[in-house]
Amino acid sequence: MKALQHLASASLVALIFLCLAWELWLAPLRPGGSWLVLKTLPLLAPLMGILKGRRYTFQWAPMLILAYFSEGVVRAWSDVGMSVWLAAAETGLSTVFFFAAISYARLAAPSRRSR
Repeated sequence: MKALQHLASASLVALIFLCLAWELWLAPLRPGGSWLVLKTLPLLAPLMGILKGRRYTFQWAPMLILAYFSEGVVRAWSDVGMSVWLAAAETGLSTVFFFAAISYARLAAPSRRSR
């Protein structure tokens, strides 16, 4: 179960850094960065709960991450150049986070811990 928490934490932190780097330096919509970097802010909401292993955060955070999965799929399909690879990375990281968080929440259920 600790491995799932570490996997979810690592993928969330990596997704935060990816979003920042993507919109500020690697392939921003406008030269010099864009306001789309603000999409990183919602990812900070579950960060402490995920790092501390709070089950409730692991229950709601996957719903938040679906927005990033959707953005990654759309931008991988519609963008060109480096943005396609960054979008694919966003899709991959959000998928890893989603399944790690769901699995952790399921295994951390009080009914499963007593077994």
